[in-house]
Amino acid sequence: MIVIIQARSNSKRFNNKVLYKIYNKPIIWHVISKIKKSKKVKKIIIATSKNKTDDRLVKYLKKIKVNYFRGSLINVAKRLCDAAEKNEAKYFMRVSADSPLIDSTIINKAIRIFKSQKTKYDIITNTFPRSYPQGQSVEIIRTSKLRYHLKKFNNEQQEHVTKYFYKNYKKFMIKNFKNTKTKTKTKLAIDTKSDLKMILRKFNEKNFINFSLK
Repeated sequence: MIVIIQARSNSKRFNNKVLYKIYNKPIIWHVISKIKKSKKVKKIIIATSKNKTDDRLVKYLKKIKVNYFRGSLINVAKRLCDAAEKNEAKYFMRVSADSPLIDSTIINKAIRIFKSQKTKYDIITNTFPRSYPQGQSVEIIRTSKLRYHLKKFNNEQQEHVTKYFYKNYKKFMIKNFKNTKTKTKTKLAIDTKSDLKMILRKFNEKNFINFSLK
């Protein structure tokens, strides 16, 4: 499975967020390292924009030798679709760069469902409805289905890649898997600097995550 991480630097609420350092490593590094814990992931691609604002991010990705793709800043859906097609991926997993605590067991669960499916789903997700915390979201998307419907997306749907499919869910084959453990409203995504306090607390919980400074 190819995982495409959508990332950009010009966030209005937290500028240059992806390169903000937690324990001397940029947030994007933490996202990548967590995904790498899954042995079911064959390739990781960072899908960012062609804008100059993302030049620093690309420079860093080159430094740590991580694959990247540059496309539209505004039309995120097209950017991800183009990245998937360039890598000849019939399906891809979408993960957001604001998720430094993404759990590889959730990634593995989504991929297991994908591999065992008899029905060819258009989307396999854990967000419709959401039962996992923000920052633990994964979506496996059929590339051809995304390409076909791109022209129908409005501006909001271009930015939020799967909103069109969820709004028109009766027209698509969507498989949602739920959190069977205690539900939590804890936010594990970083949208603003105020979210960092909770994230740092979770990084320091021994039983929550196997953290490495390597």
